[in-house]
Amino acid sequence: MAEHLGDRLVRLRGLADLTQERLAEKSGVSSDVIKRLEQKRKHSARLPTLHALVQGLGVELTSLLGDPPGVPSTGEADPPQLVAVRRAIMPPLFVPPPEPNGPERLTVPLLRREIADAWTLYHGAEFGRLMEVLPGIINDARFAASVGQGDERAAGQAALGKALQLAGHLAIRLGKTDLALSALERAMSAAEQSSDPLLAPMVSNSVAWNYQRQNRLDDAERLAVYAADRVEHDHGDTAEGVRVWGGLLMSAATSAARSGDYDTANEMMTTAETATKRLAVLPPPANGRMVSVFSRSSVRIERVRLAVQHGRPEEALGLAKGMRLSSDTPPSWRTWLLLDVARAHTDLGNAEGAVKALTRLREIAPAWMRHHTLAVAIVSDLWALPSRPRGLRKLAEFLGVAN
Repeated sequence: MAEHLGDRLVRLRGLADLTQERLAEKSGVSSDVIKRLEQKRKHSARLPTLHALVQGLGVELTSLLGDPPGVPSTGEADPPQLVAVRRAIMPPLFVPPPEPNGPERLTVPLLRREIADAWTLYHGAEFGRLMEVLPGIINDARFAASVGQGDERAAGQAALGKALQLAGHLAIRLGKTDLALSALERAMSAAEQSSDPLLAPMVSNSVAWNYQRQNRLDDAERLAVYAADRVEHDHGDTAEGVRVWGGLLMSAATSAARSGDYDTANEMMTTAETATKRLAVLPPPANGRMVSVFSRSSVRIERVRLAVQHGRPEEALGLAKGMRLSSDTPPSWRTWLLLDVARAHTDLGNAEGAVKALTRLREIAPAWMRHHTLAVAIVSDLWALPSRPRGLRKLAEFLGVAN
């Protein structure tokens, strides 16, 4: 079974040479909450609490959250698939790029289709398969970006930037935030030389997410706001521009909320939700899979998430009630919605409602459920109840929580 949050907290507090009382002073989290977590009387904590704790401990958020269940850390060398991804992101220095895998793969349209399909694997939590195909895609994109002239090379740079952005997202999901930042720095360099004026702000959004995972919340919010302002000024009259701007605004709101400023975050989210109406009257993007996820559904999902994280379960369930998800909502976003609904029901003492949401999640996205530490935390909380609701044992066994 994965290491308990309380065990990680004890270990990190010991490394920081802090008593529970001193950590409470440095983090602003009550010593009672710290004590309950360390004694395993509390199996999870809200993200603002976790961010405050890591601020007091002086560590990254990933150090306290631990690795996702699907990619546990064993202390051993990286598996070959991850080594291949790392090598593709950071190829050997001072050598020419590798030859493409086949001449038919060198055309940029084919590369873009492969990259779009790879993003679909990502949104479906098919991380094992993605690690297999991504190194070849990155290598081919790097070769395409190094040949030709003018528009041809700029198109190759756009493909390379999008492939490296995906590599950054994958690395974040695997808990490798430094590797992710290396990938995203290279993605930004490619974006600045590319034919896609919206690629750089999309990469900025990814960097902001990585900063959030590293508890650099101020950096994340400033970057997202800066990039959003530039997109709104230069591309606010296109669907692509609105989607990228909206994704950045949601990112800024998330950082504000995790810093404790829920009112500012809620104001940003309300602005974003209102802006989704503009998408209905603008020509749709040529390839929506290559543009930021932004719709009324995604904004509402994020609003539910922030309400749950800030101890507003009734508000969260009210926002989620009757929600109709658009057809382009990725499985990863549907996963978050069901997890947050389950968390809200748990916070309100409605174990049956939580189990119903988690059972639905297991039916539609079992891979994502296995990957999420939040799913394990919720099921652990429910498993600790004196009276366990019907259907919980199957979920606990599925996640390895059952004794």
